Amino acid sequence: MLLVSSSGGHWTELRRLAPAFEPFERVWCSVLPEMRSEVKPDRFELVPDASRWDRLRLLWSALRVAMVLVRVRPDVVVSTGAAPGFFAISLARFVGARTVWLDSVANAEELSLSGQKASRLATLTLTQWPELGEPLPATPAQRKSGAVYYTGSVV
Repeated sequence: MLLVSSSGGHWTELRRLAPAFEPFERVWCSVLPEMRSEVKPDRFELVPDASRWDRLRLLWSALRVAMVLVRVRPDVVVSTGAAPGFFAISLARFVGARTVWLDSVANAEELSLSGQKASRLATLTLTQWPELGEPLPATPAQRKSGAVYYTGSVV
């Protein structure tokens, strides 16, 4: 399982979900080298952070995330947000991984920009807010492509 986010609140949210991922082999991926110590003894992959204002850095970040995906070959990619997570969700299908986007708890009125884009690509998109999603269907076969679901607060 590859767990990807940028720093700050996205990282905090992903780390708070760590107990849910304990049964799995976890590889964490983020943007600051000091985050490595927070996930030991799990593996950690460092990628550059980027914003939509720096297109060259965005490209570099996307390439580095792609390299991580090829090295790790995860079965599942989970992200709580921002550029590295979006790239991981976008590119994961090329290594056959299923994907989960957990939109940030901070986005109570609308999905984040990354979440809006990732929801079109992710296997499953979840929001923290009932007003922003629809009830999660009982089976994966009932899920609609591009839909955003609410199944209770996860953070």
